[in-house]
Amino acid sequence: MHPTIAAVLERVAALEGRSPTALPPLYDTVDPEALASLLESDGDVTVCFEYDGYRIVIGPTPHEVEVIDGTR
Repeated sequence: MHPTIAAVLERVAALEGRSPTALPPLYDTVDPEALASLLESDGDVTVCFEYDGYRIVIGPTPHEVEVIDGTR
């Protein structure tokens, strides 16, 4: 698993007070392989998506991850 994807899951899990393995599957929201490919590209990329009631913003570098309480 790409480290940035793992960081997203860990942050959402921490906000929810759950284990990352107890979260809904990420692939129900976004294709993890396609996301990892984008994050490994040479250019600066910003990716936004909704996951488990949170708005996830990654970028413009893969080390920048923001989890926003979006729909709760």
